[in-house]
Amino acid sequence: MPGKPHTVSDVMTRTVAAVGRDAPFKDVVTLMEERKVSALPVLEDDGRVIGVVSEADLLPKEEFRDSDPDRFTQQRRLDDLAKAGAVAAGELMSTPAVTVHASATLSQAARIMARHGVKRLPVINDESLLEGVVSRSDLLKVFLRGDEELAEEVRHEVVDRLFPLSADHIQVEVAEGVVTLTGWVDDNGLAAVAERLARTVEGVVDVRCRLTPMSVRSDPR
Repeated sequence: MPGKPHTVSDVMTRTVAAVGRDAPFKDVVTLMEERKVSALPVLEDDGRVIGVVSEADLLPKEEFRDSDPDRFTQQRRLDDLAKAGAVAAGELMSTPAVTVHASATLSQAARIMARHGVKRLPVINDESLLEGVVSRSDLLKVFLRGDEELAEEVRHEVVDRLFPLSADHIQVEVAEGVVTLTGWVDDNGLAAVAERLARTVEGVVDVRCRLTPMSVRSDPR
């Protein structure tokens, strides 16, 4: 019921640093340092995203610089040992790339990040062409919404729609992202629905529901 959720397109960075598969190791490190990022998309010549190279992909070269791993380590960390000997992005990258579409909701993007344990996602179109990058910090931008803006959305999208006849008896207050609903309602079941829907408003930190059924108010006892 609340308004249309924000999508990746609303928060992503559109000017993106990327490298080709033949980019030398040192160029990858230099670009990461210059752009202050921890990972870079790797592109084919036609602009399709084919992988991602991250700081974790680069570290094995330093880790194994002066070590002679035993057979157990060699068997257990074949991929890392291969990356330790890599000289170009195509040898370093993790593939296939974990990506997201611009039309995905922020919650969908957050689940992808959590599931794959990544901090940034290349944003692609239907042809797998790079459109931008979305990071964890981008997904948290919804929590920068002001209390007044949140209160207005909760009142318009939740209270006014659920309680068209008694909306004037319900107060919506927001402080530091925490929504408090107080007042009288005809149906106690709808109070629980109101609380659940208020929680879905992007930027809401918590909801405290203090809605009381009219039957309690009119009970002479």
